[in-house]
Amino acid sequence: MSQSGIILENSAAAHRVPSIMRAAVYRGKGRVVVEDVPVPAIGAGEVLIRVAACGICGTDIKKIEYGFVSPPQIFGHEVSGTVVGVGAGVTKWKLGDRVMSFHHVPCEVCFYCERRLYSQCPGYKKVGLTAGFDPNGGGFAQYVRAMPWVAERGMVAVPDDISFDEASFIEPVNTCIKAVEKARVAAGETVVVMGLGPIGLLLAMLSKLEGAHVIGSDPMPERRAKSLSLGLDLAVNPREGRLAEEIGAHSSGRGADVVLVAVPIPSALTDALSLVRPGGRVLLFAQNDPLMKIEFPAAAVGVEEKEILGSYSAVIDRAGEAARLIFTRRLPVKELISHRFSLEDMNRALQLAAHPVGDSLKVVIHP
Repeated sequence: MSQSGIILENSAAAHRVPSIMRAAVYRGKGRVVVEDVPVPAIGAGEVLIRVAACGICGTDIKKIEYGFVSPPQIFGHEVSGTVVGVGAGVTKWKLGDRVMSFHHVPCEVCFYCERRLYSQCPGYKKVGLTAGFDPNGGGFAQYVRAMPWVAERGMVAVPDDISFDEASFIEPVNTCIKAVEKARVAAGETVVVMGLGPIGLLLAMLSKLEGAHVIGSDPMPERRAKSLSLGLDLAVNPREGRLAEEIGAHSSGRGADVVLVAVPIPSALTDALSLVRPGGRVLLFAQNDPLMKIEFPAAAVGVEEKEILGSYSAVIDRAGEAARLIFTRRLPVKELISHRFSLEDMNRALQLAAHPVGDSLKVVIHP
């Protein structure tokens, strides 16, 4: 079929694009309904993607559980799939291409972009990937529309030997590369990762690739065991009270050079400041709740010169590096996937992602 300059697959063997699709629609605080919605129409310069996999991110869970945004919305921004529609003027992509897509793309020319603060770019804050309603990613649906700036600069081709599940990690890996770089993790340093969920494990593995000695901290024994199988040097239960002792043993008693905080609780910052050495760095990765307030001892910064850093979202100039680490399998991201759910089981998937048990790690949706 063809309309308004849009080209869609229509051969007998090709995927036929319907007019209605299934989507998990956020309908208010704590409420997600799987329902029928229109397949998003695309215009000139745009691309339609049939979603194959979309990971559940902690920010999705926070928005749903705490009602940080107005309904209706379709969340999901760790998207991979197949191009099934191209708008007039699109030359970079063709029908059948296997791709992943970012949902934010910076302008690359403004004050913030010149300083590599891409997530603060006004253009970056405008979401360019949607399944309908207010654009908000849209990966928890069968089809998403990539707007022109995303179609041109925010999509990555996926090789045939890489699964869509693996490709869906490009965005979260990119965010973790940014965090590790911002924390200035260096070879020979002692790095502590607080929280060994999917993001904590990515931060830990990337720190190992930088040549750091990495100690993980998590109360769940299954996650500590997984971290050791992925190459961490040590994994400690923080509730046993020996984390500081273990860090001291690997740092001549100084404390950690860097603490990467991948748990979204206010007290984590105070704990991290107590573990890092004078002049060391603490990076907050999970503290993106707009209502959260954190207190910490001022002397830790004002006297001991410990740095508190933040890192949010991805950087466009590391998209290729994130893809390379996954495509070469230097980062074995498939090892982080514990559960896969259909779109119809979206609420079960969200519950598991929000309240992990046993060996649960990354939860991926197959719409």
